[in-house]
Amino acid sequence: MLFDLGLEQVAALTIALVGAAYVRGYSGFGFSAIFIASAALITNPLPLIPVVFACEIIMTAFQARGIRAHVDWRRVMALLAGAAIVLPFSVSAMLAFGADTARLAVSTIVLVMSLILLSGWTLTRVIGSPGHMGVGAVSGLCNAAGIGGLPVAAFMTAQPMAAAAFRATMIVYLTGLDLITMPFLWHGGLVTWDTAIAAACAFPFLGLGIWLGSRQFLSASPTTFRRFAVFLLLILSVMGLIRTVL
Repeated sequence: MLFDLGLEQVAALTIALVGAAYVRGYSGFGFSAIFIASAALITNPLPLIPVVFACEIIMTAFQARGIRAHVDWRRVMALLAGAAIVLPFSVSAMLAFGADTARLAVSTIVLVMSLILLSGWTLTRVIGSPGHMGVGAVSGLCNAAGIGGLPVAAFMTAQPMAAAAFRATMIVYLTGLDLITMPFLWHGGLVTWDTAIAAACAFPFLGLGIWLGSRQFLSASPTTFRRFAVFLLLILSVMGLIRTVL
């Protein structure tokens, strides 16, 4: 069995996969954090991080046609530039020290940010490329632990941004981030044949989750979408904290 998992573990991970893909289809982010947090309850999630990134890339292929017109490429390129600078160091640190410390720090930051966003606070001025590069660097530090999307999602939720643009920009950014990260994980020995086989097996379940989530997004109002994004960040940060302290 892949990654020495039992049948019950595979079944549980499949359910988590569909649920996480649904959230990604609706919101554009959250897949990695949800799946890794779920996987951590039943197995060591570290070998599954490359699988999660491969799944993110596959899901973008499912969604590409519907999001193309809404992507804010300026934001994407600035974020990726910042992430690319720090990723080699963050992956090396994660392989040396484990992902729990990074997950604890990120979850704490995102929890505080989520509580501030729940109060109704938003950024009132336009954030330029240097600011996005800085957030991208933070995201790159976090992505070695599989949760690089959360700081970016919190940052963009605080800005006046259309739901379609938020969702499309997050999807494209996360895909680029994962493409940059994968070679470093391969160099660290985490990408194996099991990674490719698991991603192939996940394909139909990803398609189902994305289809269901995308249908839900089409009927959501901007207010509902923002509220969902904030509560999702809050839930994911709490899940990350619980995982690291138990």
